Amino acid sequence: MNLILLGAPGAGKGTQAEVICSKLHIPAISTGNIIREALKSGTKMGLAAKSYMDKGDLVPDEVVIGIVKDRLKRPDCKNGFVLDGFPRTIPQAEALDKMGVQIDKVVEIHVSDDRIVARMSGRRVCEDCGVSYHMLYKKPTVEGKCDACGGTLVQRADDHPDTVKARLKEYHTKTEPLKDYYDKQGKLVIVEGQEDVADTSRLTLAAIEA
Repeated sequence: MNLILLGAPGAGKGTQAEVICSKLHIPAISTGNIIREALKSGTKMGLAAKSYMDKGDLVPDEVVIGIVKDRLKRPDCKNGFVLDGFPRTIPQAEALDKMGVQIDKVVEIHVSDDRIVARMSGRRVCEDCGVSYHMLYKKPTVEGKCDACGGTLVQRADDHPDTVKARLKEYHTKTEPLKDYYDKQGKLVIVEGQEDVADTSRLTLAAIEA
């Protein structure tokens, strides 16, 4: 089964990709991971990506698409795959169609913006050992201190409410239109993200198997 996972930053999409892959025994293909892999392997497309990244530029669509195309040709994709983080835009989705890649279902993990902001802005990380906490769901015994090593807990820049809201705005502008694109093809299914990850996983698998 060939799948695409959609979901705003903080919706827990990556976790659901792992669940699906474990259940169906197919690979999860994350754009970030395969670009890093292409860079390390020194492929033609990887070198093209490096030329842009070395200048601090975004890797253009044609290079990202080429890297995805190369990855989908590998033997482990013959029984299916989960695309996580690609496509991000309508032009990327159209390019995927032009490549002749047949997508069976597109699953969106839907979580409201308010819940995502609360989830992400509540995270704290120990600056010494990296253990994660949450001000609502996993509080440290002593406020601001790591239970494991006593280090100071900090909020990462990516988890600041203003940063989270900016990322959500970009998602709604660039990626959310994909819902209509795939809905018109009869491929879109929406899973409501739950507070308990296991409940979300159960709903995700049920949506795929329906």
